[in-house]
Amino acid sequence: MSKFLKGTMILMMAAFITRILGFVNRIVVARFIGEEGVGLFMMAFPTLILVITITQLGLPVAISKNVAEAESRGDIRKVKKILVVSLSITLGLSIIFTPALILLAPYLTEALFTDDRIYYPLVAIAPIIPIVAISSVIRGYFQGRQNMKPSAYSQVIEQVVRITLIAVLTKTFLPYGIEYAAAAAMVASVLGELASLLYLFASFKIKKKFKIRRNFFTSIRNGRETFNELMSVALPTTGSRMIGSIAWFFEPIVVVNSLALAGVAAGMATKQYGSLTGYALPLLFLPSFITLSLSQSLVPAISEANSQKNFTLIEHRLQQALRFCLITGGISVVILYVYAKPLMQVMYGSESGAGFLMIMAPFFIFYYYQGPLQAVLQALNLARAAMINSLIGAVVKTGVIFILASQPAFGINGAALGIVTGFMLVTLLHFMTILKYIPMTIYLRDYLKTGFVLIATGLWAHYSYLYLFSNEGLVFRLLFGVMSSTIVYLLLSIGLRLIVKHDLARIPFIRRFITI
Repeated sequence: MSKFLKGTMILMMAAFITRILGFVNRIVVARFIGEEGVGLFMMAFPTLILVITITQLGLPVAISKNVAEAESRGDIRKVKKILVVSLSITLGLSIIFTPALILLAPYLTEALFTDDRIYYPLVAIAPIIPIVAISSVIRGYFQGRQNMKPSAYSQVIEQVVRITLIAVLTKTFLPYGIEYAAAAAMVASVLGELASLLYLFASFKIKKKFKIRRNFFTSIRNGRETFNELMSVALPTTGSRMIGSIAWFFEPIVVVNSLALAGVAAGMATKQYGSLTGYALPLLFLPSFITLSLSQSLVPAISEANSQKNFTLIEHRLQQALRFCLITGGISVVILYVYAKPLMQVMYGSESGAGFLMIMAPFFIFYYYQGPLQAVLQALNLARAAMINSLIGAVVKTGVIFILASQPAFGINGAALGIVTGFMLVTLLHFMTILKYIPMTIYLRDYLKTGFVLIATGLWAHYSYLYLFSNEGLVFRLLFGVMSSTIVYLLLSIGLRLIVKHDLARIPFIRRFITI
């Protein structure tokens, strides 16, 4: 198995475990603080992401790319300079923005949001900024070396610590009010990220081939060339991520104010936004653990191939990534659409987010494609094009949300439609940009086969849930439906050669049973 595929598999397994643990975390939070508390949590979270995006300055991708290129040349001194310069930048910015978020929290609460209880979660999450700043640099280093284990393990540790603390903290602070319980959930996130950083730091101390502290300030003074190289990738990447972060920052603001125009009260708007972003979207984002893993692995792998001008290998790796996304995303779309209500009922004890799942699931296959496409653009030094695509998508998304959500006929469903419109547009623009630079074959027959498999699996999923074991309990029917639908999907995919023996042989625990 190639280093690229091995790293991808490690990240996929860790990301899958992390997402499952994340669901446990969200279920615990939802059960304790409900839709309104989740709404407060999710309204504050985009502000944090915006500040972290500014603090990181796009460096994780730049570090991964530059470390991969330096490693291919065996230039250890260059790797050290990359780390020293990156740490000095992120730490400096975090020292500025952490107190800034705390000091600006009252203004943000009063001027931008319709619910003043958001102040407490905003202040509680601020200490996570320097922690994420340091851990992102270390993760970028390991990913550049295509050593995905430390990053993978750290994600699992973060979720385990967060889940362990979140139930205790939210239950302790709930008597003081929903806003304090939401802030307690934020504190649990901070402590989980801190545990992750401690593991990454210990792994770095063991694995590194040089001493960071030796001649640290000398490396900074002599790091202008390294700084310029990092910024050439980081700034366009930051532009792209900044656009997404700013759009997400304004998203809850636009949603709640649009709902106010539609006649929805502030408390109800908070509940509806919590149902959309805290209940429905996490389920829709679950399959993106594959997208995340592929994206992290693709940047150094494509960068290496691009430095060798091996365009055939670039297309091969991109096609691999897109096939994985299509196969895994396809079954996810079917399950989330057909089983929207029982999934919500089993996980959250409420069906309030089921309508959002049914509206958004059919379009989320585009989102599963977006991560690998953006990673390839960054690796090909086309981050500026990715930034422009993201800007167009963000503007369109915000406009659609405002136009639709402010209409009583659409309400919060208008926000759901605006979100899917935005990422569909960005994905299509990314794909068109790549086609200009890398000649790619589009296998139309495979997409038609996939459409047939999706429809057939959807019909089976609907029939099995309604008519088979109809007298059994909800959980049993849901588990049987999901498992049987997955089996039907896999059998049809194998029968139509969408999944071939080579694909199965790349999976470690299946490979031993297959003879190629």
